[in-house]
Amino acid sequence: MGKIVEIVELTKYINGRLILENVTFHVEKGEIFTIIGGSGSGKTSITKHIVGLWKPTKGYVKVFGKDVTNMSFIEIEELRKNIGYVFQQGALFDSLTVWENVGFFFLEHEDMEEEEIKKIVREKLKLVNLGEEVMDLLPSELSGGMRKRVAIARAIATNPQLIIYDEPTSGLDPITSRVIDDLIVSLRDKTGTTSIVVTHDMVSAFKISDRMLILNKGRVVQIGTPSEIMKSDIPFVRDFIKKGLGEASIRTL
Repeated sequence: MGKIVEIVELTKYINGRLILENVTFHVEKGEIFTIIGGSGSGKTSITKHIVGLWKPTKGYVKVFGKDVTNMSFIEIEELRKNIGYVFQQGALFDSLTVWENVGFFFLEHEDMEEEEIKKIVREKLKLVNLGEEVMDLLPSELSGGMRKRVAIARAIATNPQLIIYDEPTSGLDPITSRVIDDLIVSLRDKTGTTSIVVTHDMVSAFKISDRMLILNKGRVVQIGTPSEIMKSDIPFVRDFIKKGLGEASIRTL
C-alpha cells in the first residue's frame, strides 16, 4: 500500500527534558492509525514533528516519502497543503461564517470567485453530513458536534492525502462522539485519505482503528490491531484498557 508516514527512533529533548524517546512506527496509505496515551504522554508532540513544527533531537520523520527533518520552511509549507488538521477544540474563527471557515484556505491563498468557493464548501459539508442551511451561521450558533464537523470539513477542503485528528471526541457527549467516530471512518472510505487520530478516548480508538499505538511517557509501549491490543499481556496496556473501558463498553466493541 505504501507508507504515508514513517518515523524512526524519534527522540526529542526540550530544555533538557525528555519528551519522546526512540519512537518508531509507520502509517500505511488509507489506514486509520490511532495514537493513544494519557495527558503528557507525548501524543501531540509526535504530530508536531509530522507537520514540521518541531525538529527531532535524534531520528527522522518522513511524510509522503520525504524527510521532513531537513526541509526548508518553504518545503514544509508545501507539504502542509497535503495535510488536513482537525484541532482539539475545532479552532474555528468566531467572526467568520461556516462557509468562510471551511473555505478559508481558498479565500486567503487562491484567486477564486466566491461562488466557486461556496461550491467546494457545499461538497465538503455534505461529506460531513451538514446541509447548506448552516453556510451562513456563525460557530456560536452551532452545537459542539456541528462545530467539530465544520472543523473536519475545513480540514478536508483541499483534498489532503493525510488528516490528523487531535482529540476529535474531546468535550462531546457519548452519542455525538460515536457520530464523529463513524464520520472519520466514512471519510476514509469515501475519499481514501489516511488518518492519524490522537486520542485518550479508548472506546473511540477501539471502534475506528486499523492499528493503534500505546504511548507512555514519550515511549512506545505497544503497536497493534485493536484485537492484538485487547489481548495484550503487557501490564501497562492491560491497566490502561481496564481504566479506559468499562465492562459494558468492552461488550459493544
